[in-house]
Amino acid sequence: MTQQSRRNFIYMGTAAALSASRVLGANDKINVAVIGLGGRGGAHMKTYAKLPDARIAAVCDVDQAALERGQALVQKLTNDKPKGYADMREVFADKDIVAVSMPLPNHWHALATIWACQAGKDVYVEKPACHNVYEGRKMVEAARKYNRMVQIGSQSRSIPYMQKAVQSLRDGAIGKVYLAKGLCFKRRKSIGHAPDSPVPPGVDWDKFLGPAPMRPFNTLRLKYNWHWFWDTGNGDIGNQGVHEMDIARWGLGKDELPASAGSMGGKYVYNDDQETPNTQMATFDYGESEVMFEVRGILTGSEGGLQTAGGNTIGNLFYGSDGWMALDGAGFRVYKGEKSELTTDEKAPREDSTALHMSNFLSAVRSRNYKDLNADVQIGVTSADLCHLANISYRLKRRVNFDNGSGKFVNDEEADRMLTRAYRAPYVVPDVV
Repeated sequence: MTQQSRRNFIYMGTAAALSASRVLGANDKINVAVIGLGGRGGAHMKTYAKLPDARIAAVCDVDQAALERGQALVQKLTNDKPKGYADMREVFADKDIVAVSMPLPNHWHALATIWACQAGKDVYVEKPACHNVYEGRKMVEAARKYNRMVQIGSQSRSIPYMQKAVQSLRDGAIGKVYLAKGLCFKRRKSIGHAPDSPVPPGVDWDKFLGPAPMRPFNTLRLKYNWHWFWDTGNGDIGNQGVHEMDIARWGLGKDELPASAGSMGGKYVYNDDQETPNTQMATFDYGESEVMFEVRGILTGSEGGLQTAGGNTIGNLFYGSDGWMALDGAGFRVYKGEKSELTTDEKAPREDSTALHMSNFLSAVRSRNYKDLNADVQIGVTSADLCHLANISYRLKRRVNFDNGSGKFVNDEEADRMLTRAYRAPYVVPDVV
């Protein structure tokens, strides 16, 4: 795209949104484009390929080799070769595309979603919803302004046994819930060191970095390890952890941000290029209740009877006036009274959570009611913001106080500056969406 065509794309918003809001017939397949074809991108393509409501009409990636592999995979799965794009803006300009599914690096979630909404596309975007607090607000504004369905990839919201567990908390299964604790004990080995090097053939490094600062190419900043650099990721609290953070907030029944947040930890044991902590603890004060969160990436044990698989303990613990609940991938257990008597042991059935979540998204694309989404953008943004508050506290090395009314920290300009970032033109998250 030329500079002029990029400007035209940004300002064509309302007209494009109206032209794309056609009514889908009951038997129409929804034309979906998958943008970002890394590891999670493969899961997106494989899942949409088996959903009867979807047709993968296009794929997009800044890496030519990944793009070609993606086209080949879709053709193998569906006998239909999708269009291939190297620039997501060309996908958004494609009138045949109804919805986009975007397993992109965190730093791209907001701008890609805003551009898609402006172009009249519905959006499934992976978690965390946003890379910082400011971006999340703009995503919500764009979704509402253009009447777009924006589903965040918090699949737990679409899993029936997890819905049942949260409803049982609402119904008083453990009395008044005073503490929700999320655990992300996920084994992460050292990423080591790597020197800067020339950009590999076929990779558009400028488009990969997008809103992030321009830096020399480094293989550790590409593919999965971008999670561990502040420019592009949010550490494991904003990677695996945001799933459990979302469940903790959901179970506690909190739709707002806490009055204060504190986080401490560090990068222990390893001497490598990772910037984000591999051990982190965070607490969030909601007055009569609180959320606690813990990240451990090094060798560790379990807690609260949560299942351990492959060295990982991932789940949630809820504590109430009458007992406590353990919730994880194996199901949920309720323990009551002074003797912690097991009163409920609900096993998790074998289900494809991504397929359930994407099916919910496609249903909302048809209904045109964002309240039909199990993880609407506002839900995802609020949970991501908890991770952002924790990381701001961690990086400032002190507790921070937050005012929901103003959407800023209390008398804290240093923390307020960390609500957003300096964007690199032309990849700027706009104030007016």
